[in-house]
Amino acid sequence: MTPAPLNLRDQKKQQTRQAISDVATALFMEHGFEAVTIADIANAARVAKMTVTNYFPRKEDLALDLGDAFIGSLAKTVAERAVGESALAALRRAFLADVKQRNPVIGFAGVPFIRMIVDSPTLTARLRDFHDRRELALAEQLADDGLSTTGDSLASRIVAAQFGAAHRALFDETVRRTLAGDDPDHLSTALTRAGTWTFDLLEPSLGSYAIRT
Repeated sequence: MTPAPLNLRDQKKQQTRQAISDVATALFMEHGFEAVTIADIANAARVAKMTVTNYFPRKEDLALDLGDAFIGSLAKTVAERAVGESALAALRRAFLADVKQRNPVIGFAGVPFIRMIVDSPTLTARLRDFHDRRELALAEQLADDGLSTTGDSLASRIVAAQFGAAHRALFDETVRRTLAGDDPDHLSTALTRAGTWTFDLLEPSLGSYAIRT
């Protein structure tokens, strides 16, 4: 179903939020995340400090504003899988599509942005938390599906751990190759190959798990 269009007030709020995030990210990439304050961001964006914190309760959220999309990505893919499609097949399809589209959620963010994250202990810790929460969200989705094959919530946590670890490793590979200087075309080719190999590796044990009936 197509979402209802935003009214003028909500459009303005969304534009303000995006403008603050863009200003903050530019400052972080130029000066480093730890060195930039909320006051610096408010001054650069020409808004009050309270406006910044109303939209972004945590400073990290200004840099990682796709956090919610990242955390929910695997669970959403599994929830929306087609009839006859397994969880693994859905995740494979979605990952390869994201590589083709060069989706920033899987790490296609460019050297300055990636460098900003890896140089900040705060952001790297926050990103680890995102990975953990993404895995938990996937486990909850698998459990909600009923798991007719086992009926055991432990199974959903174990399977989610396998999928989560695979996606974490692929994300780390994206970061590594980006910092090593891979251009987008070469990075996309390498990740397509790495993603295919990764899901092929999981296929024997998880290829028939959680097939939607």
